[in-house]
Amino acid sequence: MGVWHRIRLSDAAMATKLSERTVTAPDILGLATRQDFRAAACSMLDGMPDGAGRLVVDLSQTQRVDSAGLGALMLVQRRATDRGQVVVLRRASDEIRFLLALTRLSDMFEFE
Repeated sequence: MGVWHRIRLSDAAMATKLSERTVTAPDILGLATRQDFRAAACSMLDGMPDGAGRLVVDLSQTQRVDSAGLGALMLVQRRATDRGQVVVLRRASDEIRFLLALTRLSDMFEFE
């Protein structure tokens, strides 16, 4: 029974890894870029099974996020929540983290 349990845990860990996708946010996540970003992120969410999956939004190159960009992040998060998935913000700058905290949106996301 112990061996079976270890195998099942390994299968679960592997399934989680296979259900992770990364989308890179643009340099400026705003009015001009929000639709393409949202479409790419939602497409990745839709490509993962309901109830599982993790979308990592890489913000390492993102210098600025405006209100339209915040709206896009919120819509992606809402889609993920509806599907039982998680959105993780990776390498968000201090300025972006501050903006999310100021707008009380930081609790909606996990951070790496």
